[in-house]
Amino acid sequence: MGLDIIGAGFGRTGTKSLQDALGILGYPTYHMVEVMKHPDHIQLWLDAHAGKPDWDAIFSGYTATLDWPGCDYALDLLKANPDAKVILNVRDADKWWESVNATIYKMSQISDEKLAKYGPLLPMQSMIRKTVWGNEGSFKGRFPDREFAKKVFTDHIETIKRSVPADNLLVFEISQGWEPICRFLGKPVPQETFPHTNETKSMAGLIEAIEN
Repeated sequence: MGLDIIGAGFGRTGTKSLQDALGILGYPTYHMVEVMKHPDHIQLWLDAHAGKPDWDAIFSGYTATLDWPGCDYALDLLKANPDAKVILNVRDADKWWESVNATIYKMSQISDEKLAKYGPLLPMQSMIRKTVWGNEGSFKGRFPDREFAKKVFTDHIETIKRSVPADNLLVFEISQGWEPICRFLGKPVPQETFPHTNETKSMAGLIEAIEN
């Protein structure tokens, strides 16, 4: 089973809400939260980072992917799944940085001792530190440098826009809801309200629980 949808947008751009929406439309969708359900994927993502991806193993049972780690490999995934459609979640860069800094980056800075009490959370965070936040990752160890991180974010958006044919790319803001997604995918608009998952609140609660 190949991918029908490749999400190229970074985390904290509404990817969890979009995962829930795509699920309603019938697309089992991979997202960073899925790594917690599949701890064996941690090594598979480290292998992908080292240039030895096994996409079939990672995405078995899924027809779409969003968020990190997959978004960093969006163009590689498109080569492997040339018929897939690409959705690029976007957001104001300052709001994006503030959201990341208060949630997933903050989570990554919790001590190993505290993370180790939460099952696969420590090895998962170790993988994310290496592939996203660290010197070898997307932000080259410089995420706290707000302007640098924002440039990585906006450069990634522009790279995707340049690299994916316009008729195969949806640039999407989560506030737009069902209509552009359903039109792009050729699906009828569901009766359900478009999901808006308050991931910030739930993650803040998790961070507080871990730190205390």
